[in-house]
Amino acid sequence: MITIVDYEAGNLTSVRRALDYLGVDSVISADPETIANAEKIIFPGVGHAESAMKSLKARGIDKALKTAFDKGTPIMGICLGSQIVLTHSEEGDTETIGLIPGLCKKFDLQDKTLSVPHMGWNQIDVKHPHFIFKDLKAGDELYFVHSYYTEPSDKSMILATCTYEIEFACALGYKNLVATQFHPEKSGPVGLQMFKNFAEWDGSYAE
Repeated sequence: MITIVDYEAGNLTSVRRALDYLGVDSVISADPETIANAEKIIFPGVGHAESAMKSLKARGIDKALKTAFDKGTPIMGICLGSQIVLTHSEEGDTETIGLIPGLCKKFDLQDKTLSVPHMGWNQIDVKHPHFIFKDLKAGDELYFVHSYYTEPSDKSMILATCTYEIEFACALGYKNLVATQFHPEKSGPVGLQMFKNFAEWDGSYAE
């Protein structure tokens, strides 16, 4: 059973539909106890880091996610959910959850023909093998919508990068946590494969 975290900042129904399509049992929950004791967690998100953190703290979900992480529960963060697992976000100058040391930074592009947010399909470059990428192929594209990107303090935590004028981290891995800047739930068969992989993943990661 996968628990999808509800903190008023996510593509919850899209994630749920993808899991339903795969035949993977899931539940949407905003209850800290349910989240802290979940078998697996998907932590999605679309929105603003500062308002998201206010909601998480008000509900006690930030502490529940830390508890689950410390217990070794497999966790998958998506988009905003990948950014606020870091220590700090430039969006609203916000202290975030801190499961991974690092910053979330705003795109500052020199090529003014490129729009921000970075929106649409783009290829990813896998830097480190991980179970989440099982059966993906070189050249596979995934769907992005974001104005900020992740920059972990330890570069060895970068599982994959993407290029949008600059090369930025688009997937992170640390212990029992994976986090993707792209949206698997909007990425067709490739995204479905990643959800299937997460459903089968035991949370281990050889660092």
